[in-house]
Amino acid sequence: MRIPIRIDETIYNDAKQTANAEFRSIPNQIEFWATLGKCALDNPDLPIEFIKELLMSKRMDRSLAEPFDFGKDDD
Repeated sequence: MRIPIRIDETIYNDAKQTANAEFRSIPNQIEFWATLGKCALDNPDLPIEFIKELLMSKRMDRSLAEPFDFGKDDD
């Protein structure tokens, strides 16, 4: 559901620049920032970069994922 909101022009302009650089729409950029902020507030012990990477990985196309090799114990 889409709901129109009022937003400060400075935040809008920042979102516009970042959205262009990160290939998102302006509303999607603002939504990403809001989600990131909410997750950071809900998890204050986690570094913001970890939360950011986690959110981005959740949206990644799973067909692009590579299996992680934990290494085999040769003993």
